[in-house]
This record gives sequence, structure tokens and C-alpha cells, in this order.
Amino acid sequence: MASSFTLSPPSDCTASSASSLTVTVSTPRSWFSTFARSSLLSFLQRSSFCGHLRIEDSDGIYDYGDKSSSSCSVYIRVLNSHFWTRVLLSGDLGFSEAYMIGEIEVDDLKGVMNIWLDNQSAFSGLSSTFSRLGSIASGLSNALLGQTRSQARLNAISSYDQSNELFEAFLSKEMMYSCALWGNEEGGVDGDLASGPTPDDLEGAQLRKIHHVLTKARVRPGHRILEFGSGWGGLAIEAARTYGCEVDTLTLSIEQKTLAEQRVKAAGLEGLIRVHLMDYRDIPPHFEHAFDAFVSIEMLEHVGSHYYKQYFKIVDRALKSTNATAVVSASTFPECRYTGYQAQDFMRKYMWPNSCLPSATALISAANSGSHGRFTLESVENHAAHYPRTLRTWARRLESNLKQDVIAEAYPALRDASEYAVFKRKWEYFFAYAGEGFLKGYITCHMLTFTRANDVPVSFD
Repeated sequence: MASSFTLSPPSDCTASSASSLTVTVSTPRSWFSTFARSSLLSFLQRSSFCGHLRIEDSDGIYDYGDKSSSSCSVYIRVLNSHFWTRVLLSGDLGFSEAYMIGEIEVDDLKGVMNIWLDNQSAFSGLSSTFSRLGSIASGLSNALLGQTRSQARLNAISSYDQSNELFEAFLSKEMMYSCALWGNEEGGVDGDLASGPTPDDLEGAQLRKIHHVLTKARVRPGHRILEFGSGWGGLAIEAARTYGCEVDTLTLSIEQKTLAEQRVKAAGLEGLIRVHLMDYRDIPPHFEHAFDAFVSIEMLEHVGSHYYKQYFKIVDRALKSTNATAVVSASTFPECRYTGYQAQDFMRKYMWPNSCLPSATALISAANSGSHGRFTLESVENHAAHYPRTLRTWARRLESNLKQDVIAEAYPALRDASEYAVFKRKWEYFFAYAGEGFLKGYITCHMLTFTRANDVPVSFD
């Protein structure tokens, strides 16, 4: 039986949007959705956790946690009963999918992340209790139901090839898809919250990041740099233009290579920069001991724990035997959370397929082993405090700059308004998910600098 109800925040519930929305649920709740709903609400009722969670669906309004708490308060409206099944079977991944395809509405997406991260111990029981059931049930669902319409939509957004136009809508002019470094000029890591964003603040912070990396790499005019992960050529261009370096940079993206080469040509630096469409494991023999410096900014997430040692073995082979420096940066897990096997979640399914976050010590160990002790660890930096503002800035720019007609040129399916809405919610979820992860210390962002064993250390006088 179809049911109709009006969605608006209860009078004592603070919500960012007070507009009402009438929703019709056109399919009856299945027996499994009923079971999932009952199981999840019972779990929440038994749990003691920080914050306040209010859930509304066609059957009523339910409060969990501490309503009088000064900590986070979140209001979730369930628009489709499939939501309950998704969360029961897939936990936070299921929640992200429900949000993306509009099965729920949330008044404070970052608040949801806060409650989840602040109550990991309380919610761990949910994961362990239902994970085995979820694996079995999802397998049966695929076998019995095949590809549902909602699953087809989710498959579509996970398979979009990332276009240059999308990234141009929210990245800085240098198009650095990595953590910026915010200085006093931009008001620091919370400057946008204290006094608001300013024009070109991201450009200044990303340029600072590039110069910091190249300074740590100790590059000099005439030096030759090897880069794994070209992006759109921002670091390579600055290294050639400002420092007079020669750069060989590797990418697996045809779109990135095309635009990077256009940017290199526009800067008049074709003689100094070569962009290679190449896997890092396929570097040619003439690269052996040819480079003064190696840099890789947030590419290691795609290497995989099994290949860390091989990665650094290749870096060791490419760098000169003396007076050479390697700088690597990656989003990382704290040591207490790191494992070589990482289960599928929102990031690994919808943003960075098959990615694996390393830990700082896993990389240090791999560098020592892969180089047979020929690297000395020079420094370790954690830039995690700078990532939330970077993500907030990306979110604001995407909201301001993304145009449906432009992005639909790359993704024709996005001409449909509902598909475009799903696409935008995917990116909204990403910015909130990652931003709160860095803010809470659930994810870190390390930059490691290695020198050759007998190189003169840098002076900090």
C-alpha cells in the first residue's frame, strides 16, 4: 500500500532547511526491509552514544542518544524503505548509497559523520553483528533480483570517467587535487570559518604546497625530477618555470595527459617537461640513476600495500646514488587503524576504486626494505589539519561553478535532472565524509622526505 506523508522538521528539531516536502512511497515495505528497520531501530534503542539522532519515516518519529546534549544533533528523514536494507547489509557504505540516490534527506551531513566517528565503539557492534548477514543477504539479493533500478544508478555514478571539466569547476588554477597548505595570508586552517573565504585563497595555499614540496626535495636549477602522478601538470610546470628543473612526469589518465601537455605548451616549457602515459612499474632503462629528485603527491593511495616495497625499489633505482631526495605524500591511516586489507567503503567504491590508504610507518618500512637501506628518513609531516579547509573550499567552488550543461557534455546521462542530482550528492557526500575524517583524526595525511644515506642533512638554523 502506498503511503503519503509530509516531511518537515518537528517543532523542537533544529534543521538547516525548514521547507516541507511531500513524498509518496509507491511500494510497500518488503519483509526484509521490515526486518532491517526493526533490527536497526532496536540496536539504536539499546545503544548509548554521544549526540542526538532523530529519525522520521512513514511510521513515526524516533529519538536516540541524548536530546539535551550540547554535542551534535542530526535529523534524518527516510523517504524510501530500501534505506533500512542498505544500512543493515552495508553499514556506512549503504548509508552513503541511500543518500546519493535520495532515499533519505539529512539536515546536517557533517553531523552524521560526527556521530559515526564519535561513536565508533558503540557502532562497532552493528558492523560485527550484521556484516556476515549482509554478505549472505546481498549475495541472495543479486542472485534473485538481478540489477535493480537503484543499483543501476549507483553503478553509473561509480563508473563515470572523471572529466577535466569536473575538476576545473572546483580545483585551483594549478589544478592540484591534493591537500593545500594554508598560511597566515589565508587566515590559517580555519580562516574561511572565522572570516570567510577570499578570492584566490586556494590558489595561494596550493602554490605554497608546491613550493614546500620542491623545497623539501632540495631541487636546484638544472636538476632532473621524476614525478609519479602528473595530475594536470601543476607541480611539474612550477618546478620548470620557477626552479629551472627538467621534469619527467607519469600518469595513467589520457585526459590528464592531454590537458597537462596543453598547459605545458601554453607555459612555453615543452623543452623541460615530458608527460608520459605510463605505469610507474614500466619506467624505461635509461631512467636508471638519472634523477636528482623524486616527488609523488597523493598517488600512493592507488599503489596497494602489496606493492609498496616494489614502488620504493623503483624510486631507488631511478634516483642518483648520492645527493638525491624523494618526497612522497599520501592520505594515510593512523597506525592503530592501518591494515593491508581494507574493506570496501564509500571512498573505495565511488571515489577511488581499489584504493588502499597506507600508514606512515608502513611506507617508511617499505622505503627501507625496497632501497636496501639506501634511504635515510629526513622528515615526517602530518598535513591532516589542512585538509578540512581544502575540502570545504572545493565544496564551495563546485557548488558555485559546476554547470549541468557543461558536465553533461562529458556525461550525457547527466542531462537528466534526477541523474544530475545524484551526481552532485555524490560529491557533497565526499567532501563531508573526507573532511570530517581528517578533522577527527580518523584519516591522516603524511608527507615523508628521504635522502641518500650519506647525504648532508638539511640545516634548520
